[in-house]
Amino acid sequence: MALRSQAWFGGTGKNGFIARHSLRGLGYGGQHFDGRPVIGIGNTFSELTPCNAHLRLLAEAVKRGVYQAGGFPLEFPAMSLGEPLMRPSTMLYRNLAAMEIEELIRANPVDAVVLLTGCDKTTPAALMGAASAGVPAILLTGGPMLNGNYRGREVGSGTDIWRMTEELRAGTITEAEFTEFESCLNRSVGHCMTMGTASTMACVTEALGMQLPGASGLPAVDARRGTLAEQTGIRAVALATGGPHPAEVMTRKAFENAILVNAAIGGSTNAVLHLLAIAGRLGVPLDLEDFDRLGARLPLLVDLMPSGRFLMEQFAYAGGLPALIERIKDALHADVLTVTGQGLLANCAGSVVHDDEVIRPLANPVQPADSGTAVLRGNLAPGGAVVKQSAAEPRLLNHTGPALVFDSVEDYHAVIADPDLPVTADTVLVVRNTGPVGYPGMPEVGNLPLPQKLLDAGIRDLVRISDARMSGTAFGACVLHVAPEAAVGGPLALVRNGDLITVDAPGRRLHLHVSDAELAERRAGWRPPAAGPDRGWVRLYREHVQQADRGVDLDFLVGSTDSAPPRAAF
Repeated sequence: MALRSQAWFGGTGKNGFIARHSLRGLGYGGQHFDGRPVIGIGNTFSELTPCNAHLRLLAEAVKRGVYQAGGFPLEFPAMSLGEPLMRPSTMLYRNLAAMEIEELIRANPVDAVVLLTGCDKTTPAALMGAASAGVPAILLTGGPMLNGNYRGREVGSGTDIWRMTEELRAGTITEAEFTEFESCLNRSVGHCMTMGTASTMACVTEALGMQLPGASGLPAVDARRGTLAEQTGIRAVALATGGPHPAEVMTRKAFENAILVNAAIGGSTNAVLHLLAIAGRLGVPLDLEDFDRLGARLPLLVDLMPSGRFLMEQFAYAGGLPALIERIKDALHADVLTVTGQGLLANCAGSVVHDDEVIRPLANPVQPADSGTAVLRGNLAPGGAVVKQSAAEPRLLNHTGPALVFDSVEDYHAVIADPDLPVTADTVLVVRNTGPVGYPGMPEVGNLPLPQKLLDAGIRDLVRISDARMSGTAFGACVLHVAPEAAVGGPLALVRNGDLITVDAPGRRLHLHVSDAELAERRAGWRPPAAGPDRGWVRLYREHVQQADRGVDLDFLVGSTDSAPPRAAF
């Protein structure tokens, strides 16, 4: 098999000289250019992405593995997306990161790549970029942080932040107690240790077959993650000389397995957007109905926050994803290929669950089948919307109430403490213009904090509808990803205060009780909101981003794969 890198390093003329001599300046000898596989290590390390701040150490371990297997590792930086710090939303930049990773792979002399990721959007961006570049690739996620511990109680990133913030607003805890909690939550490097988006996408990547078995669960500071990094480097060399390529791993059946696993782990609603986008890059047919149909087949088995009690550390020690896959293997496709060169079920054969409280038996689930992400449709969401049933108060999953409407999340926050706000426990809170185009970037504001008036009355959940997303660590009766979004004229733009709205999760319905004639009259008077920034990446994004039901990718990046080396400039 001809190595791609030899189009650079194997040349006898000027181009070969330029490629080789530039690396000799870094101290690499001629043996590095003798036809051994070149393995790129795309590293999303950044101190602005605290979840990924330890990836430098993993990169060194990957290099050791590459050298052991006879390869030549070359590390390169990839765009990092830090969920806690970036504004307005990392989702605005996921496609930019994916585009950068794709072009870096394609433009450089690499025969395979190891992509080091962690924080929420870095993992799907890497998968999207690798899918489009078409060069053999393997991911290694950085692992979750250790469990938080507050006054002898284990606490989880995100989930307990939302809870404690609401309790602070309700006056049930003090500022000093909140500050003490803050200092006890993040006890190590790594991504969120709840089953938030980062943990979800790490598990989904493993279920897709794009990282080694067990890599999704081990804590970031566990020494075994360094061993996994070495093994990942070794495996990358084998991929360089014999594949498989990303398109051979991430097939339709692999996506179906990932959706089923997402249901069993109680994964983030963000996984819907990311899997749709990754599939779109490969031309794999996947739509919202697949998530509804397949996700309803399995119960929630992994008892992790926000839908359960435990955290990723316990999940890893209970056997992690291999043990879960062994437990649900009868529901999964066996004939799928993974980056190990074996099938998913073969990778996990013989794995054992060590704690039936954390990874439940099928006969004793955390919640029954069809308790995960449901897809709702109706005259308010003709393109679909999603709700995470396991994270909501059951009474609100079949609810009709009057709308209280806000045109921006800022408008809502301006009145959240107003004691005269016309809101009750039956209200359906609607916040719009928070979608891909409208905000822009579809931020995680869908789990809107409750009005102070309701908190004071002891209410802790409320139906909330938006065209935004919510953190995978969050909870509540939140209807999300409403498509088409309000900013492009979706029906959400036409809702008025007092309109009755029905959320019927069991019936998969989201209905606005307004006649078609009235809606047509309102539409005639509707005007799109004023556009925000109109330059650079944001302008390109607004002009080409797809709606939530298509994965929020850019339309011109869908369905193209090309691993051929670019033309040389002779």
